[in-house]
Amino acid sequence: MEFKLDEATEILRRTPSTLNSLLRDLPDAWILQNEGPQTWSPFDIVGHLIHGEETDWIPRAKIILEAGETRPFEPFDRFAMFEKSRGKSLTELLDTFERLRRVNLKELEAMHLTAAVLEKRGRHPELGVVTLRELLATWVVHDLGHIGQIVRVMAKQYGEAVGVWQAYLTVLRR
Repeated sequence: MEFKLDEATEILRRTPSTLNSLLRDLPDAWILQNEGPQTWSPFDIVGHLIHGEETDWIPRAKIILEAGETRPFEPFDRFAMFEKSRGKSLTELLDTFERLRRVNLKELEAMHLTAAVLEKRGRHPELGVVTLRELLATWVVHDLGHIGQIVRVMAKQYGEAVGVWQAYLTVLRR
């Protein structure tokens, strides 16, 4: 599928409401469980998405527009949410994510990106040269991947409870 900014924006716009519908007001048993050591709970994932809103997508887009390949992106701390989310409720995190996403989508819209501008290049600290188009497509896939991860983590909480139906539920084998 070809990247189209307006279609990508529709996915990005819907992520906060999707997470809100799925997670708000659930008991801790649903939101704090993970898949075992070194895995993330839904709570952790929302915190991670917040950190991305603050330090990744729009800040990196601005670097591409302002400096191109001459200034590499700041490395992204994939685990910053553990400290930054400490002591907060999931409701606070969901509200923060929704607010930050709304602000970031307004900033994205204000960039008035054209097809030519989407081909501008930046430098990822590990991956090398990337385009603005690739960065924005990655933002969408990142959202979708974490929505899938949340659903998978939650489904696994009932992995034993479904009994013999485990054979039909592929989400439990991922």
